[in-house]
Amino acid sequence: MMVSQSPLQTADAQRTTPVIRAVTVFLSSARRVESAYFDAARELGQAIARQGWAVVYGGNYVGCMAALADGAREMGGSVVGITPQLFVDENIADTLCDELIVTDSMRQRKHLLEQRGDAFVTLPGGLGTFEEFFEIVVARQLGYHRKRIILLNINHFYTPLLEMLDRGTDQQFIRPDARNIIEVATDVTGVISLLKAET
Repeated sequence: MMVSQSPLQTADAQRTTPVIRAVTVFLSSARRVESAYFDAARELGQAIARQGWAVVYGGNYVGCMAALADGAREMGGSVVGITPQLFVDENIADTLCDELIVTDSMRQRKHLLEQRGDAFVTLPGGLGTFEEFFEIVVARQLGYHRKRIILLNINHFYTPLLEMLDRGTDQQFIRPDARNIIEVATDVTGVISLLKAET
């Protein structure tokens, strides 16, 4: 029986942490969250653009997602949106993107978000954000990529989650090396410092 590896396994898994040209950001489209989350999203977009990196995100012009994209554009940055046809049909896709990729499914969207970014930053969000975050963590644990994964813990939003992960590690459900995949910053300056740090 011949077994072939996916391109993701053969290419990404064999390299060290990649040079950053684009950062994939996972975050919320919710409209009624506290202003601190909108401010952090806009500031992150601005900061990524200042580094000369492209912003890659879920491609919808609502909530914190819109703030992120606007922040990058304010600094002349490149914005890549990846969204399913479902959201295009609902007229919430970000048509101002330098590149807007429309997918057939959420699964394809997640795959392209993982492919197009050289690092990942996750802001506070809901179930969709959690799903995206954990999928890339598990993918790195299994060796499918070597990209940095950073949680932006604004207002201690992710502190309970981090405590749960620590508990899982203490009780040997999670390997310490897997737990250490996740890097944490409490502000945008910290995110950029982690992204620029040597590994």
